[in-house]
Amino acid sequence: MAQPKRRWSKARTHKRRSMWKKEQPTMAQCPRCHEPIMPHRVCKNCGYYDGKEIVTKKENENA
Repeated sequence: MAQPKRRWSKARTHKRRSMWKKEQPTMAQCPRCHEPIMPHRVCKNCGYYDGKEIVTKKENENA
């Protein structure tokens, strides 16, 4: 297999990788409580997904 004639410099490597950027996760809005949530996940605030209660939340956790 062919070998490169010389080593790439760090600047050239960084220049090539400069377009690798992390993307922000897309956020949706909970139709019930209007909190921002990730799509296709249970809402952490109200516990609903697809109009059904999946997780029951305690009303008063400190008492």
